[in-house]
Order: sequence, then structure tokens, then C-alpha cells
Amino acid sequence: FWRIPVRRLRWGSWSAYFSRMKTILQDVMARGYPNLAEKTALPPHAHRAAKAMVLCRTAALGGHIQGCPEGHVQRVWYNSCRHRSCPQCNRIQLERWLEGQKSRLIDHPHRHMIFTLPHELHPYWRRNTDRMTRWLFQSVRETLMCFLRDPAYLGAQPGILSVLHTWGRSLTLHPHIHCAITEGGLDEHGQWRLPVKNCFLPIRAVMFKYRGHFLAQLKSAVDGGELSLPDGETPTTSHNLFNRLGRKPWNVNLRERYDNAQGVVEYLARYVRGGPMRPSQLSRFRTDQNDVLFRYHAHRDNPDGGRKRCRKERLSTGDFAGRLLQHVPRKGLNIVRSYGLYAVACRGKLDQARAGVGQAPVRPPKPVQWQGYLGRFPDSQKQTHCSVCERQLTLMAPIAPSRAPP
Repeated sequence: FWRIPVRRLRWGSWSAYFSRMKTILQDVMARGYPNLAEKTALPPHAHRAAKAMVLCRTAALGGHIQGCPEGHVQRVWYNSCRHRSCPQCNRIQLERWLEGQKSRLIDHPHRHMIFTLPHELHPYWRRNTDRMTRWLFQSVRETLMCFLRDPAYLGAQPGILSVLHTWGRSLTLHPHIHCAITEGGLDEHGQWRLPVKNCFLPIRAVMFKYRGHFLAQLKSAVDGGELSLPDGETPTTSHNLFNRLGRKPWNVNLRERYDNAQGVVEYLARYVRGGPMRPSQLSRFRTDQNDVLFRYHAHRDNPDGGRKRCRKERLSTGDFAGRLLQHVPRKGLNIVRSYGLYAVACRGKLDQARAGVGQAPVRPPKPVQWQGYLGRFPDSQKQTHCSVCERQLTLMAPIAPSRAPP
């Protein structure tokens, strides 16, 4: 979605684009979810997400009718499901989240770091999603704070915004955390301090610390009986696996440097709402009876040089629904967490840090209304005004939900 230049798309193109995405996704979920639910025991939040995606912007959720005062045009608008994993109705919620984050971020360069779990821990993740999510965030926070508070690297309190991302490009399970870290921090004297080293942080040492902290939590949970083990695993075999992983390098990356705060928060916004599907992928989906063919770009570059390879994969609609629903977070699980200067309890320090870089104190963001949001797109007036007399459409009548009673 973010690769599509907004300035090059007219409102009619957006309407066709999202209607095609809606038809494809809802057709696939309507076919695949019942088959998946019969074969696999799904958690309650996955059932709610699947039903919300199928019913989103349909007559089942109700809506309203808008018409021209002169009687020239009438249009029907159906309500959205507003589920945070639905890819077709979260644009305005995401825009509101973006405005809220931009209003409090420090206008200073940020660093982008990624902390990944090895694939050997995926069976444990599926059985202990909430616990391992908490341990993953804790390990990342303790690792970054340990190094950034060290005078050899920064010696100050930074601002950290972290987002959980659980899918790979082929929708397989791939838990990792994206972190946006201020390239500087507030020291104990209230002064803004810059990093000591040009490399920012020693990646190999950061990996050792992160790996050790996370494995220590896993071992302690196994010894205390707090961890649900996969089928066929015992505490002894689990400890043996953790010991092997302790000698294996984990994937910790220090990525590109963002010169301003808005660029990094727009990047992180991809993973906040809407789930793993993007319109750029859905436009290339094909449904053939019970099969789904989709394309994705491989992580590694083409060995012959040039752009990344585009791969194809065919799945049954049930398997595709299973891959999609495994990334739906449980209701109440916070996948966006802030530490350091961006923590809620550090509002005073945040204003002090913003003053250190010549920035005004934090102010409440401007509310984002749907009328103003639609006005950003070219030709949006065609959707809100009559095409004959150009008068604004008014509410004619509501449409009651057509869902059957339980």
C-alpha cells in the first residue's frame, strides 16, 4: 500500500482498487474459513476476525443511503467492521494513529533496528503467544536500555517505539520486533546527548545480550512449569534446544537511518493495523475454485543481480485462511509499545528533550475526520456531491443490519 504514489491515483482508481481487494479477500475468506474451522480448533479472536472480514462493508452490517436533494443520485454506503486486522477499513484509524504519534515524536534522526526469533522457537510461540510476546518485548527493551545508558555508546535515556510483526512475506510465521530509536537521548543533567560512536551500537554484542536475556526467560519458565511445551517435547529436550540456540547467532539488524521522525513512524505504521495483506498483493490474487495463487517478493536478492525475485505459491483457501488468521492478535494484546522518553510516564522528560532539539512541547493532535481525510484525494468530491447538480449529498435513510439473530 505504501509503495503506491497517492498523487498518481484518482479517487475512481482508489474505489476500483479497494473494491477489487474487497471482493477477492472476502471470497477467499468466505470459502476458506468454514473449511478451516471444521479441521482446526481456532481461538475465539480468530473466529471474530474471520467473520468481521467476511461481513465488512456488506449489507449484513447495515449502512446508510445518501442522495441528492434534487433526486438525481442515490448512493448506498455499508458500514465497516473496524477490526484491526481487516485490510480494507483501517485507513482512517491508521491515519489517526499516525497523527497521534507524529505529535509526540522528537524531530531528530532515528535508527531502525530489528530483533528476530529463530524458527526453532515457532512451535513454542504458537502455544505461548502472549507470554512469548511479553518476553520478546522485555528482552528488546532491556537490551537496548543496557547499551544506550552506557556512557561508551550514548549515556542517556533515548526514546524507543517498538512494533511487533509476526508474518513473513509469504504469510508464514516470522515473529520479530521493529524498533525506532532516537539517535540521541536526555542525560542525567537534562542535556541532549548524541551517540559516541558512528556505528551507534555494536550489533554482535547486542545480539549476545538479547539472545541471552530471552533464553534465560524461556529456561526459567520451563523449570517453573509456566511454558506449554509442543507435542513430543519434554523439559529436558527443551533445555537441550535452548542450549543449542545459545550457540547459534540470532538475526539482529541495524537498518537505515531516518533523518526525521515522520519517516520512521510511517514505516512502522505498516504493521499496526490491517494485518499482513496489502492491496499490492491482493491485486495479484487469483481464485480458482478452492485454490489461491499469490505472489510475493523473496527476502534475498536475485543472484544474477537486479530486483528481488518474485515467487508464486498456490494454497487452498483453507490453508490461506489459516496463514492469515494466525497473525491476528488477541484482543487486548498491545503490539505497539513505547519505552524511554516515549513512555507515558516520561511526558515531562519528553518535553525537555524536545526543547533540547529546538522543538515545541507535545500538543494534542488535530482530530482526523473522514470528510477531511477524503478531501486529500483527487476527485473525492465526486463521491460526496451530485454528478448532475453538484450539490452535496445528504443522508436519506439508515440501513438496518440484516444479520440473523443468534
